[in-house]
Amino acid sequence: MSGQHTAAAVPGSTTGGSPRRVVVISAAGAVGGFLFGFDTAVINGAVDAITENFRLSSVGLGVVVAITLFGAATGALLAGWMADRIGRTRVMGVAALVFVVSAIGCGLSSGFWDLTAWRLLTGIAVGYATVLGPLYISEIAPASIRGRLSSLQQMAIVLGIFAALLSDSLIAAVLGGADAELFLGLPAWRWMFIAGVVPALLYGILSLRIPESPRYLAARGRREEAVRVLAGLHGIPLDQAGQDVDRMDATVRRERRPRFRDLLSRRTGLLPIVWVGAGIAALQALVGIDVIFYYSSSLWKSVGFGESASFGLSVLSSVVNVVATIAAIVLIDRVGRRRLLLAGSAGMAASLVLVSVGFSMSVTAGGELTLPGAWGPLTLIGANAFVVCFAVSWGPVVWVLLGEMFPNAIRGVALALAASVNWFSGVALNLSFPAMREVSLPGSYAVYAVMAVLSWLLVYFGVPETTNRELEDMDGEVQRVTHP
Repeated sequence: MSGQHTAAAVPGSTTGGSPRRVVVISAAGAVGGFLFGFDTAVINGAVDAITENFRLSSVGLGVVVAITLFGAATGALLAGWMADRIGRTRVMGVAALVFVVSAIGCGLSSGFWDLTAWRLLTGIAVGYATVLGPLYISEIAPASIRGRLSSLQQMAIVLGIFAALLSDSLIAAVLGGADAELFLGLPAWRWMFIAGVVPALLYGILSLRIPESPRYLAARGRREEAVRVLAGLHGIPLDQAGQDVDRMDATVRRERRPRFRDLLSRRTGLLPIVWVGAGIAALQALVGIDVIFYYSSSLWKSVGFGESASFGLSVLSSVVNVVATIAAIVLIDRVGRRRLLLAGSAGMAASLVLVSVGFSMSVTAGGELTLPGAWGPLTLIGANAFVVCFAVSWGPVVWVLLGEMFPNAIRGVALALAASVNWFSGVALNLSFPAMREVSLPGSYAVYAVMAVLSWLLVYFGVPETTNRELEDMDGEVQRVTHP
């Protein structure tokens, strides 16, 4: 934690290069993103078993799933405050401990209320992870590779989702089904939750090994530590690191803490650019991506697929998500944020319409719902096309754009507001889906298709292009958008 073990410069590195140490440490900082993906998606394989064992209504199931996102909204607000007071890496350690305790608590829960409480605690840890990863990586990365290193957080999230769905599938297969009792007296669905202890322990160990952020150390007046850490991370001489830390220190002294009232406008309530940011944050959730990753196993079973096939289809969707996210990282600086979002919105709308029509064709055969003829494969294609369109655009690009589109004076508080809107929109989606599914599964996907259309309209009419523009250049754009 002191950073003394980073005193030596990385041999052979240059200021503009890519020191191996900073890449590895950035990857370690992104492990929180892996836990974010894992712990929010792990409930996928346990949905039906939980519903049966705890006799949950559709509303109760929605609460169990959505309460994690509510906790994340709270955790995200707490994380920044704690990170500024006790340090980035120490809060990572706190988050890791919460992940461990909540994973065990969920696995051993005895009813609706204590499972809900443990899932809420899981969400608080997830909220920590969503803030700490990007914050830490942006503060330790050289400017020349900051974009690529910052993308590690999103890659970690989708890998966490994949790992959760894969572990759910393997546990169910090895133990003979999600509700089988074949290992230490606990059914498979409980082990799905407990499996989260492994990456959480790794996160905790890494938080003790990686150095503190040089910017945090400079802000706390610990200049010598900051110099040693920065020299070790960037592979630069101590005197050059000292100059960089002095610039950090000067910036810290000049900065004024943003306030919520800085976002307000007498004419429109919030500044128009803030409304746009909050809108894209909300629509990222409301297009329905969580339904694919939190409910997909249950969803495929409800239309005639067996348990093993349903788990396999969920894992397939997560693999598609990982591959598409890699494509997004390659394309984001070449194609541009705005074009990717517009293309993604159009693709999501079309694929969601296909899924909606596919589910509307389901028929009852032998007392069970099935998708007849080609509608099973077509619906599967539509679902995975939706995942591709989201993962290559709205998944990673929204967070990059939100970090660029606001002016310097309000960036931090505007981002906090947008993140909260995103989480609360996720709560609304997950609370509503079980009941919407009972009323009309095709209608649910039709609603998400409408949200995708709205997302296209918002980007087309309200979102400026930020690719290849300095952050300071956005202030002029904001003046145009906020004072039409």
